[in-house]
Amino acid sequence: MLSYVTLGTNDLDRATAFYDALLAELGATRIMKSDRMSIWTTQLGAPMLAVCTPYDGKAATVGNGTMVALAAGDRDTVGRMHAKALALGGSDEGAPGPRSDGFYGGYFRDPDGNKLVACVVG
Repeated sequence: MLSYVTLGTNDLDRATAFYDALLAELGATRIMKSDRMSIWTTQLGAPMLAVCTPYDGKAATVGNGTMVALAAGDRDTVGRMHAKALALGGSDEGAPGPRSDGFYGGYFRDPDGNKLVACVVG
């Protein structure tokens, strides 16, 4: 259903380095970088994640209640991604663990303040 998700950044080089390292945990690679955007995917045709500087030239801000969920595949990967995000300068929003029946996730914010969760559903 999703083609891609875009997160705003005020420092494209920092955001690109953060997501290069973090998304490698999922086997994703960067498939594009321009002067204002970088995009990653696990394979062509699969959903993508992008970071970009806003087109209107104004500062990027985070949305209250907005969150991107990254399918981690298993609980070990959730733990590794959460730890990697913190090691890369992200901040903790909830340690890895069960949240409800069939959902296990670790929550964090990237260096721009965008909220993400690495999770396993099912």
